[in-house]
Amino acid sequence: MILFNPDYGLLALLLALAVDALTGEPAWLYRRVPHPVVLIGRGLAWVERRWLVLALPPARLRLRGVLACLAIVGTAALIGLALHLACRSLPWSWLWEGLLMSSLIAQRSLQQHVVAVAAGLRQGLAEGRAAVAMIVGRDPDSLDAPAVARAAIESTAENFADGVVAPVFWTALLGLPGLLAYKAINTADSMIGHLSPRYQDFGWFAARLDDVANWLPARLAGLLLGAAAWLLPGASANAAWRAMLRDARRHRSPNAGWPEAAMAGALGLRLAGPRRYGGEPVEDAWMGDGRAAATAADIERALQLFWRACGLQALLLLGLLSLAR
Repeated sequence: MILFNPDYGLLALLLALAVDALTGEPAWLYRRVPHPVVLIGRGLAWVERRWLVLALPPARLRLRGVLACLAIVGTAALIGLALHLACRSLPWSWLWEGLLMSSLIAQRSLQQHVVAVAAGLRQGLAEGRAAVAMIVGRDPDSLDAPAVARAAIESTAENFADGVVAPVFWTALLGLPGLLAYKAINTADSMIGHLSPRYQDFGWFAARLDDVANWLPARLAGLLLGAAAWLLPGASANAAWRAMLRDARRHRSPNAGWPEAAMAGALGLRLAGPRRYGGEPVEDAWMGDGRAAATAADIERALQLFWRACGLQALLLLGLLSLAR
């Protein structure tokens, strides 16, 4: 693990970032075998079918939710440890572990989904709505063209935090076991960490654990996006810092406001704000004080900022590798 062998682990992690940035997930492979996140989801669904009994008292449901989440996360960490030990027994062990890690970092896949929204918007509102529905949970039919663009930009910022920075952070700290444990936490939150009547008790621990796991990575993501604004012509690093310090804590999520506010300030936009989920209005604060009328061109600029922030993260890892040596 990187905690005990930083030279080996950071090299594997840098390889993972490079492979993912260049190629993304190997579609040919995951047409034949399930993706690790799919397997985690199947495991959690199996546990849910057996343990989620709505007739139970809330306290019992909460306890079962805690045990279910810990079981899935612990199993994922143990599998990660087994894979790590298996890789260490092979020649060029850092190479094989880096390849395994690359499928659990979402730089290229995020780019592909967000580019599809920009392309869809350029064709028409219906196409933009269909594309953005693949990456956000809000009601697509309630979105006009600027709201579609804002949703894609917000998704870019938030997924930079929990799809890129957080996996890298936990891998840098705890190696492949930490990476798989984090992906299990994130998957559990997406599946059962809702405030719906079905999951408000069974899923409360999954939601809180995800908040804890993403607390520092979300703030690191905001800092990286703010720093990346210095590298993007026309973007404002100073506005990114101001928006983070002023608006991030006003977001309904304890974490999402940091990268979203940084993105909004850097690009001169207003993000978040009121929206609809499942037919219900959700009141949320605006991030940033720029224009709300975002466009497909703004989506593309958000991706340019995103890739610069990814590059800065890789440079930080290179710096840690040089210190480890």
